[in-house]
Amino acid sequence: MFGIGAPEMIVVGIIALLLFGKRLPEVARSMGKGVTEFKRGLAGIEEEATRPTYREPERETSRPRAADDRVEVTAPKFEPPVSAPSDRA
Repeated sequence: MFGIGAPEMIVVGIIALLLFGKRLPEVARSMGKGVTEFKRGLAGIEEEATRPTYREPERETSRPRAADDRVEVTAPKFEPPVSAPSDRA
């Protein structure tokens, strides 16, 4: 991937041992935890970005509506006027 072979990895390992010594497992563990938290944070942001912003409200009835279930209209019916319109303003 980066063109790093086995000899280069050995040199990096020796330098890490010289710098960190006995603390090397602790440093590697904390680096692993940091990477895990970073990935978890990215997944949370991605989930938040892909989540829909509007959700349909749930229906009050728990059963599906049958064909013979009709909703009664509550608005008054239109009745035409009984007399002709006047020109009074």
